[in-house]
Amino acid sequence: MEVELLAITRYLRGKGTPEELLEHAGRVCYRSAGRGEPGKFLRARIREGHLSLIEHAAATFEVSGISRACSHQLVRHRLASYSQESQRYVAMDDPEWVLPPAIAENKAAREIWEGFAENVRAAYRALRELGIRKEDARFVLPNGTATRIVVTMNFRELLHFFRLRISPAAQWEIREVGVRMLELVYPYAPNVFGEVWDEVQRSGWADGGQ
Repeated sequence: MEVELLAITRYLRGKGTPEELLEHAGRVCYRSAGRGEPGKFLRARIREGHLSLIEHAAATFEVSGISRACSHQLVRHRLASYSQESQRYVAMDDPEWVLPPAIAENKAAREIWEGFAENVRAAYRALRELGIRKEDARFVLPNGTATRIVVTMNFRELLHFFRLRISPAAQWEIREVGVRMLELVYPYAPNVFGEVWDEVQRSGWADGGQ
């Protein structure tokens, strides 16, 4: 799995940071001025639940090497934009796979998987040789097929995503995606994501612990 931060909102005043923009938006609501304590105002508004102001900043990530099972969970977060590798147009004659550790680390389970994967490859190629279009041949592909996706979320949705997906109740793969995204965006907005960052560090959720 690879997660890369491609873009993040740039404020056209001050130092250009996304948090400066968010604070400006919040201060417009209250017609207030800063008092030389960067971040304090923003943290207070977030604690109060005034989260609409953090919708003004967004981040874009490219996530590759995750399973279709994982991407299906990701795209359930509807307040986001997605561009995903298309199995209609991309040939899957030799697909990459994502294996759960429970299968990868179990010899007998791994052998079952490898036999199945070879059958999938053979079936896909045979269908294509019969002239079946890629959009129909893809129906033999399993949830473990690796995919690539670009996702853009505003900070409010990102915060929701992190709170929901970086937890013991989340599936291991989507949790790893969430942790890596948080690691990338946190340095740009520590006052927005600081609480969830601290919780992850304390809990050990990033390592799959509880």
